[in-house]
Amino acid sequence: MLDRLKDQFEAASCRYAEANGLRRDPDWFLLKLQEELGELTQVSNKLTGRGRTHGRSEAELRQALADETADMLGHILLFARANGIDLAAAVERKWRFRPE
Repeated sequence: MLDRLKDQFEAASCRYAEANGLRRDPDWFLLKLQEELGELTQVSNKLTGRGRTHGRSEAELRQALADETADMLGHILLFARANGIDLAAAVERKWRFRPE
C-alpha cells in the first residue's frame, strides 16, 4: 500500500515539477518537507488563535489544515521514496503493526 502511494505521489510531483520548471535534486525532498511543515504550522497557529486569520473563516482554515496535512503526507512519502526507505518495515519496527 505505501509503495503504491509513494509511486502515485512521485508521478504527481514529477508532473508538477515539469510544469513549473523545478529541479528536484536530493536536497529538494527534505527542503520541501520542511517548507510544508512550516505551512501546516502556520495554519494550525491560525486555528488556535496564535496567528492572524486574514479574514479566513474557521471552515476555510480547517480545509487549509487538511490540505497542508495532505502535502505533508505526500512529501514524507516522496522523501522516503527518494531515500530508499521501506516505510512499511519502519512502521512495523517502530509502531509495532504492519500497514495494510
